[in-house]
Amino acid sequence: MTTPRSMGYFMPAEWHPHVASLMAWPSNPETWPGERLKRVERVYIQILEALTAHEMVILIVGSLELRKHVEELLVGTKITKANLQLWDIPNNDVWARDFGPIMVGRYNVKGEWERALNNFHYNAWGGKYPPYDADDAVPRRYAERHDIYRFEPGIVLEGGSIDTNGAGAVLTTKSVLLNPNRNPELNQDHIQTRLQNFLGHQQIIWLNDGLAGDDTDGHIDDISRFMSENRIMTMVCEDRSDVNYDALAENLEILRSIYSPEGTPFDIHTLPLPQTRIEGTTVDGSEHVPASYANFYMANGCVLVPIYDPRYDEQALSFFRSAFPDRKVYGIPCADLVWGQGSIHCVTMQLI
Repeated sequence: MTTPRSMGYFMPAEWHPHVASLMAWPSNPETWPGERLKRVERVYIQILEALTAHEMVILIVGSLELRKHVEELLVGTKITKANLQLWDIPNNDVWARDFGPIMVGRYNVKGEWERALNNFHYNAWGGKYPPYDADDAVPRRYAERHDIYRFEPGIVLEGGSIDTNGAGAVLTTKSVLLNPNRNPELNQDHIQTRLQNFLGHQQIIWLNDGLAGDDTDGHIDDISRFMSENRIMTMVCEDRSDVNYDALAENLEILRSIYSPEGTPFDIHTLPLPQTRIEGTTVDGSEHVPASYANFYMANGCVLVPIYDPRYDEQALSFFRSAFPDRKVYGIPCADLVWGQGSIHCVTMQLI
């Protein structure tokens, strides 16, 4: 089987220069019913104002009617219009991180960057929210539109379930990748080999469980992320009675026991988890949402950080400003967005 690894391709870290970011405009009333959809549109405007100041955004609008609606909403905003492309293709929902192309690249003999993509299957986190066929087709459509070589891994994998430092290591969780609702015919060894071959990295770091209320079954991008080749930030709970305390404490213990292939420990930094319990329930009956500062997004020259909780928001923003002194840090209120069970990282995908 021809794989990215066999051809010298690898998945770069999120801080690798982007060609653009991929997003999809919110329009599914089952994700945000009633007035909630309008509130999420306002969050999207803030995200787009920040991102388009630094890089191109390709925004999926699933119909001509929706395109007209979006164009009307953009009037009077601070969005950099020259850095926004509306893409008229069918889609089902907004979670570009999970259905978007997982891109890989390599440097040729001239030192030029060559890119390709992995067309992993997307099944809406184990078939939870059909239909999802239009979202599943997005990587293929993107490859055809830009004449990019497409690898076919043949397994279900979402972008939010993995995070890489671009230098040999990948973070993931057993609760997602070993869940029988994805690839029931594959065991952990099989999946690890697929990750190594199609992401081009040797070290797969397996954490256990994710956050309560995360309908993805526990994506890594809500709990632990690389901030550099050696630095990992991870969420912790200060309250021992919190529903997420044990899982996050266990994941922290695992991270502190891991060494790089060179034999050095990773530099682990923690941030407190914001309030995840909500009044009432989400559309799937959960009393919790996956609110997390780990759901940040790194783009060209900036970092977008979701904020939710006045007890910890400024601590989180200060942490990111210190970690990324050469990038502009934007704090974006995301309580309305995360009610749909995803935040900034979940709705963006870097295109390299």
